[in-house]
Amino acid sequence: MGAVRTNGPAHAPPSARVRQWLTRDARFDLSASLVVFLVAIPLSVGIAAASGAPVMAGLIAAVVGGLVAGALGGSPLQVSGPAAGLAVVVAELVDEFGWATTCAITVCAGVLQVALGACRVGRAALAISPTVVHAMLAGIGVTIVLGQLHVLAGGSAGSTAWENVRDLPETVLGLDPAATAVGLVVIALLLAWPRVPAKLRGVPAPLVAIVGVTAFAALTALEVARVDLPDDPLSAITLPSLPDGQWGAFAVGVLTMTIIASVESLLSAVSVDKMREGHRSDLNRELVGQGGANITSGLLGGLPVTGVIVRSSTNVRVGARTRASAILHGVWVLLFTVLLVGLVEQVPLAALAGLLVVIGLRLVRLRDIANAREHGELHIYAVTLVGVVMLNLLEGVLIGLAVALLDMLRRVVWARVRVETGEEVDAEGRPMCAVIVEGTLSFLSVPRISRVLSQVPDGSAVHLELVADYLDHAAYEHLSAWRRQHGSTGGTVLVDEIGRIGKRDGRGLRWFSPWSDWQVTEPMIPRQRSDGPDDVLKPLVTGAQEYARTGAPAIRPHLRKLAGIQRPHAVFLTCADSRIVPNVITASGPGDLFTIRNVGNLVPDPKGYDQSVQAGVLYALNTLEVPTLVVCGHSRCGGMGALLADPTDDNPITQWLRWGKPSVAAYRDGHPVAQRAAAEGWSEVDQLSMVNVAVQLENLRKIPEVAKSDVRLVGLFFDIPTGTLHMLAGDRYTPLEDAALTG
Repeated sequence: MGAVRTNGPAHAPPSARVRQWLTRDARFDLSASLVVFLVAIPLSVGIAAASGAPVMAGLIAAVVGGLVAGALGGSPLQVSGPAAGLAVVVAELVDEFGWATTCAITVCAGVLQVALGACRVGRAALAISPTVVHAMLAGIGVTIVLGQLHVLAGGSAGSTAWENVRDLPETVLGLDPAATAVGLVVIALLLAWPRVPAKLRGVPAPLVAIVGVTAFAALTALEVARVDLPDDPLSAITLPSLPDGQWGAFAVGVLTMTIIASVESLLSAVSVDKMREGHRSDLNRELVGQGGANITSGLLGGLPVTGVIVRSSTNVRVGARTRASAILHGVWVLLFTVLLVGLVEQVPLAALAGLLVVIGLRLVRLRDIANAREHGELHIYAVTLVGVVMLNLLEGVLIGLAVALLDMLRRVVWARVRVETGEEVDAEGRPMCAVIVEGTLSFLSVPRISRVLSQVPDGSAVHLELVADYLDHAAYEHLSAWRRQHGSTGGTVLVDEIGRIGKRDGRGLRWFSPWSDWQVTEPMIPRQRSDGPDDVLKPLVTGAQEYARTGAPAIRPHLRKLAGIQRPHAVFLTCADSRIVPNVITASGPGDLFTIRNVGNLVPDPKGYDQSVQAGVLYALNTLEVPTLVVCGHSRCGGMGALLADPTDDNPITQWLRWGKPSVAAYRDGHPVAQRAAAEGWSEVDQLSMVNVAVQLENLRKIPEVAKSDVRLVGLFFDIPTGTLHMLAGDRYTPLEDAALTG
């Protein structure tokens, strides 16, 4: 898992890899490349128009993105080319320096990207706040829309967003009806296309919209402004040139282009990894590949190149297998540019404006805004977006990063402390109150904590809730001193630590920790110890008391709903091993799982004398109507180890384990699951445990009631050292967070 698929083993000769690609992957890559090519052509032309660059520059960048970035990059299924995310930057650079110097900036940005990749800082680029990145893209989208609305109306875009807003009423009053109609039809087609029948949706929406409107405009001889290209495509190749002065602005341009192109490419590569199981991009190599593409594109007079999620997601969705798909898409764009570029001159500018308006609007995603609000970062999003639109992209992003940094510092130093009092009293007549302390508790928060704690009435019974992720020495000493001082007034303080406290060992939520962790290392609550005979019960009793104090009140409302009926989502058959806690590894609670446990998670033959498992399964199916049956094995299983040792003594354990002998036989006969597990480096015990899950699922299917039902059977395997849960799919186990939930 995790390896990037290539055209063959690294040690195989090139001819063997080519033959393997032709026989295994060529048909998938060829069809995918054609689809991506059809998507890339209108997008590349439209982005060039929005950037204020020669239209041929967009096609050059698409060719270079496919051939160079596709061959050298570290994300095999990613498709690179001109991106809307850089359109605003390029437009500003063209306006300030001219096109030839902008090409030089692209070359220098590519050199810097190669250097960053060689220094292996690819992962570091992902440290930028996602909220800032999303707001940056939204700001770019708003800027594109504001400019293209003028083109849509038959006018021309201004140089700044403010000019576009200011002049929009005048443009609307003098709009060109033909151009506006063309643009609106493109927008309508793009928005309606996802709702057409599935067979038609296989054709890319941008291609349908641009080709359809262009054909209509040509057939009707519609008088609208069209794309203007040079007679000789080779004449569009512009050699880069350095500026005459303005070196500071030139350096800022290089830095801006490097950061945005790198971040957009790396985020796109990570998104592609999530879309295709088993692929993991080499982000440092991807930076080198993107840098090489920008050097080449800049030298040939092309737009800057980045990894583009629209084309990349299309490439994955239509079934690309290797990097050959991205390379071939570049070949098709090259052939189109050389042989059929004259067709581009028939495209109305208003049609491209309609396409860009939709692209810009889609950069402003409601989901990103909702996420920012959910995480308390809506102000960061808003400030960044406004800065990008009203100032420029680099200044907007820097302002957003500064606000994000200040917000982080505020959260570190500003602990939230409050006192809640009521009319309740404890058993001894003392007034009760609660003190809730949230956040990072450092020496910087001590003054605020002290001021709020001074409001606690003397002699009261206090429930102190520490909902904190860190507690430094100064804050710990202050809370301890206040606790002793409050006790001297006749009051009591019961401390409840919720969350991750960094003062001692930082182990985290006690609900996921064994008793030995939190009962021994609790820093604020002294534990009474005894050497009496009841010491063996102490962990259980202390845990029950802890549940009664903190757990029961939280889940009591839910338990009241379950008091009269249960509707579990799954039967969970697993081993009796104490290290397997079903509700923890599935993040479930009361009423979610109907659990059956035994040594080795075995399902006895329904015709045998032991029908305990069958009884539980039938009750769950017939009475509870559970839709899913789960068998969960685990690593380092003692039952599987005993089966491999082939015990001969006659005792209850060996009598029970005989139900696992078919699993041993299947394992030794080369079960496909075992072969796959062996290739991935699992131990013999773990291989048998994985095979045993598959065999027990088959045993469940032999129960007549199960065979007749439509219940879903699922196999899981829990790896104890890593805490990873794997799902059985075919003959292999996949980490559950990467597994596709189908059927």
